[in-house]
Amino acid sequence: IEEGVFSGCSNLKSIIIPSSVTSIGINAFQKCSSLTQIEIPTSITTIEEGVFSGCSNLKSIIIPSSITSMRKNAFYNCTSLKQITIPSSVNSIGEYAFGGCPLSNLMIPSSITSIGEYVFGGCSLKNITIPSHVTSIEKYAFKGCSLVKITIPSTITSIGKYAFQSCSSLTQIEIPASIKTIEEGVFSGCSNLKSIIIPSSVISFGKNAFQECSSLTQIKIPNSITTIEE
Repeated sequence: IEEGVFSGCSNLKSIIIPSSVTSIGINAFQKCSSLTQIEIPTSITTIEEGVFSGCSNLKSIIIPSSITSMRKNAFYNCTSLKQITIPSSVNSIGEYAFGGCPLSNLMIPSSITSIGEYVFGGCSLKNITIPSHVTSIEKYAFKGCSLVKITIPSTITSIGKYAFQSCSSLTQIEIPASIKTIEEGVFSGCSNLKSIIIPSSVISFGKNAFQECSSLTQIKIPNSITTIEE
């Protein structure tokens, strides 16, 4: 199925993809706003860039264990997609892949090593477990999520700028000793954040790190801190 072949087909309600199909091109079903469900055959190994982006009525999708990669914007702004199962075969998820989807819960497979830029930005996720194989959380990864609690494993060595910005339901967080820098705006706008544990491994706070954390009444800054930006 070639690149963009059904893009903008707003009246397309259903499609059956036969097992003879081995690739689905970039933006192939982009903005098919009437499409409600789809099953990807096991002959497909990659969900390409923007394939289902803007499919605003897509409620159900079956992803087979043959899939190893989901490229950027794959399901971006699928505003009716509330749940999805990511098989353990998937080892990479591109930036913005699920951005703007109202996902309420999700299990990240242990095969994932990095959570990319805005991958879950704007989702309705309340709780999520980050696997111990993940080493980095990129910028805006969980921006605007409904997270109440999140556990960051000790394998994480970097958390990108604004990664948890505007997670207004987040009440507490513990930063692992593997982190050295709290980047720019990481927890800005977390208006219900009441408790945060900062380890002695942290040496610097980026600008706006805790801006508008209006429920944070106290914080202990370790002696290891050498830089606090504006």
